[in-house]
Amino acid sequence: MSETAYPAPAKVNLWLEVVGKRADGYHLLDSLVVFAGVGDCLWAEPAEALSLAVEGPFGAAVPTDGANLVVRAAHLLAEALGVPARARLTLDKRLPVAAGIGGGSADAAAALRALHALWRDEAGTRGDAPARDDESLLMNLGAALGADVPVCLYARPALVGGIGEALQPAPPLPEAWLVLVNPGVALSTAAVFQARGAQDAAAEPAPGPAFASPPRDAEALAELLAARRNDLEPPARRLCAEVDEVLGALAATRGCLLGRMSGSGATCFGLYAEAAQARAAAAAIAGAHPGWWASAAPILGRSD
Repeated sequence: MSETAYPAPAKVNLWLEVVGKRADGYHLLDSLVVFAGVGDCLWAEPAEALSLAVEGPFGAAVPTDGANLVVRAAHLLAEALGVPARARLTLDKRLPVAAGIGGGSADAAAALRALHALWRDEAGTRGDAPARDDESLLMNLGAALGADVPVCLYARPALVGGIGEALQPAPPLPEAWLVLVNPGVALSTAAVFQARGAQDAAAEPAPGPAFASPPRDAEALAELLAARRNDLEPPARRLCAEVDEVLGALAATRGCLLGRMSGSGATCFGLYAEAAQARAAAAAIAGAHPGWWASAAPILGRSD
């Protein structure tokens, strides 16, 4: 295995508002996305053919063929660089699958970066090859793979618009901790969007205001987030009663400033000011619910 590990951190939607729908059926979003200090990890090393091995606590639930975004990312990048798709990929799958925290998209983003580093010298010998550090190439390939892949390539706090491709740096965020909890139930993003009916849309107020000023601490961040929402939470709750249980468990922990579902669920997060509070909450929830996945982690890449 190569020495360079490419992290694929959990993507968390601190808010996610559906603000419209395109003619092609894609939904337009307004979201604040951050990344947590917990996630998958990917390695790439030279080989005579392309292969993917998946290990880790959630590895058994992950395909290793063309159904996996990592494999699709490899073929797409090889075609764009004009090189053979040859590499041995190893994915340590530590995030639950179909959990609303962008695991597959983060894995694809890590694969694009790992393979670009592995193949760029070979691509650079070709006269028609793109520039070695072509960030726009990776972003374009990411958008072709899925709406969440571009922000996972960006990998720092971002305001997300469009169908996921319009990215702006988020204002500086304070030090804060997240507790991520998944009840062991997979939720299909498509199913959650399909379950979101006209009644849900009619009940939603207009999107809240943008940041008036950067929140000074975790409490101020929680106050700002409380004025926003996740529009996929109501349909997800109808499809998965465990979402309510998870939110209740988070609300009962000491120091939880805000509890909300991330993405299309079923993973929910609690926001905490202190690491000790977050770690204690994650341990308490995991102890009370052995079938659940719970992890405490800081928000990554915040600006000071």
